[in-house]
Amino acid sequence: MATKVLVVDDERYIVKGIKFSLEQDGMDVDAAYDGEEAFRMIQEGEYDIIILDVMLPGMDGIEVCQQVREFSSVPILMLTARGEDMDKILGLEYGADDYMTKPFNILELKARIKAILRRSHGGEPRSNNSFEYHDLRIDFDSRRVFIKGAETNLTAKEFDLLELLCRNAGKVYSREKLLEIVWGADYPGDVRTVDVHVRRLREKIEPNPGDPLYIQTKWGVGYFFKS
Repeated sequence: MATKVLVVDDERYIVKGIKFSLEQDGMDVDAAYDGEEAFRMIQEGEYDIIILDVMLPGMDGIEVCQQVREFSSVPILMLTARGEDMDKILGLEYGADDYMTKPFNILELKARIKAILRRSHGGEPRSNNSFEYHDLRIDFDSRRVFIKGAETNLTAKEFDLLELLCRNAGKVYSREKLLEIVWGADYPGDVRTVDVHVRRLREKIEPNPGDPLYIQTKWGVGYFFKS
């Protein structure tokens, strides 16, 4: 089955270019030109990844991303014409899996999309299929996480980060190492990305995010999963 992509941008020439390039790779691409239309399409359809511009008329991309995360963990790659770090961090804060700043190289965009899809669909074999600790249960094959039996939705990056830490429980990883392993050595962001994702993970899985049970901080060093 072809990869299903939704491209959301009010600049139609950008949508046209992305759509044409992804369709050349055999992907099935839908388009939306404002936030309300995009949100409706996401609610009604099933997509493998969403390419979402930040600056949209009406409901902006950040708001769309935030509302989508209320019911879906579909991978979201944000596009922004602005270069400030806070814009990038804000996109990640509300559940984006990655971001690119305009103007961008279409080949890099396609590489980012493929990397996100590999991670979200579980591109690497797993020898152990599940993990349980206190009220937390992780199914690695389906990439699903449960707290007290109730499923909680994680983004692809959040799951990758949690999987790495719990598979190596007790091992302390620096923020730089986590960025390199989970996001890749060529990722243009900085270690604040790791802090944002750890905070979001704690909010989703910890009984008390302010006093975490699972993901611990080794002050001055990094993070680890309590063994």
